[in-house]
Amino acid sequence: MTKSVSVASLTAFCINALTRVGMSTSDAETTASALVTTDAMGVFTHGTKLLAGYLKKLQGGGYRATAVPRIEREGPAWAIIDGESALGQVGSHFAMRTAMSKARNVGIAYVGMKNTGHIGAAGYFCAMAAREGLIGMVTGNDIPSVAAPGSRGAVLGSNPIAYGIPVGNGDPIVLDMATAAVAGGKIYAALQRSEPIPSSWLIDLDGNPTSDGTLYPDRAALAPMAGHKGYGFGLWCEILSAILPGGLMTWQVGSWIFDDPSLPSGHNASFIAIDVAAMTSLTQFDLRLKRLIDEIHAVPAAMGVERVLLPGEREWNLHRRALLEGIVLPEDVADKLAQAAAMTGLKSPVGV
Repeated sequence: MTKSVSVASLTAFCINALTRVGMSTSDAETTASALVTTDAMGVFTHGTKLLAGYLKKLQGGGYRATAVPRIEREGPAWAIIDGESALGQVGSHFAMRTAMSKARNVGIAYVGMKNTGHIGAAGYFCAMAAREGLIGMVTGNDIPSVAAPGSRGAVLGSNPIAYGIPVGNGDPIVLDMATAAVAGGKIYAALQRSEPIPSSWLIDLDGNPTSDGTLYPDRAALAPMAGHKGYGFGLWCEILSAILPGGLMTWQVGSWIFDDPSLPSGHNASFIAIDVAAMTSLTQFDLRLKRLIDEIHAVPAAMGVERVLLPGEREWNLHRRALLEGIVLPEDVADKLAQAAAMTGLKSPVGV
C-alpha cells in the first residue's frame, strides 16, 4: 500500500523535525527543500527516506546542527570550503552559491568542499544553478562500496556525478547518477520491499556477479556502472571531490548510516558553475539548445514509447504532478518518516 502526502505538509514536517534537533529554521528549510523536491521527482532513495538517519546523526553529534560551513581558502575562480560537519544539504547549498557567485564574476568557478555530511541528491544543486542561467556540475565521494573491474571487493564509493543545463523558461536538463551500476539505497529498498535484484547490480567477494541482495554491503560490492567506464568516472569524482580539496578519501570516509552517530562521516564534494552569459549570447545559447532538444524529441521512438526524453524530463513531469496531487510515497519511505516522527515527538505526515 502506498502513501500520499502534500508537498507542503511533507516540507513542514521535515522543517519541524530538523529544528527540534537544533537546526536553524533557515538550514532546516534548505534541507527540507532538497529532500522533498527529490521525493516529488520520484527519486525516493534520496528524499525524505534519509531524514531519520540524518536526525540520528544530528542527535548523536556526528553531524552538527549549528555548524556554519566556511571558506578556508579561495581565489577569484575557486574556493575550498570546510563543511564543519553540517548536513550535506546545508554545505552543498553554500558551496554551489559560492561557485555561482564566482562564476558570475569570472565566467567559470570550481568549489571543493571537505568535511561535510552525506549530500543526498547531487542533481538538486545542479538544478539550483541551472534555474539561474548557469551550467552546474556536482561530484561527491563516499566510503567504498563499488568494485573495480577485476577486483574482489569495493574500491571506490558509489560516487555521484550530476549536471544541470539551463533551458530558457523551461525545466533544466538534469542528469544525476551514481557511478555504480545502481545506488546502494536501491539495494536496501529492494530488500525492504522483498523485490528481487538483477545479478548485474552486485559483485561477490570472489569477484562474481550475484543477485543475493542480503550480501550487501558486508559480503558484496556494487558493480561499477558500465564496467571500466563507470570505474573511471568514479575515480574522477574522488579526485575532484576529495583529493583536490584535501578531504578524506575512500576508506577514510565514514558510513553515515552504520557508524556510531557521534562520529562525523567526512564526506566531500565538488561544485562547478559556468556562467553561460559570460561566454556567449544567452539568446543564441537558448536557440541552439532548443534546436538540439527539438531534434532529440523528433527522433522516431520505439513501439510503446511516446517520445525520447531528455535527462530529468520525466522527473520534472512527476514534480509538477506532485505539486498538484501530492507525492505518492512507497511503504519504506512512509516507515522511515514514522521513525523520524518518533525520534522528534511529532506526528508522521502520512498514516502508517
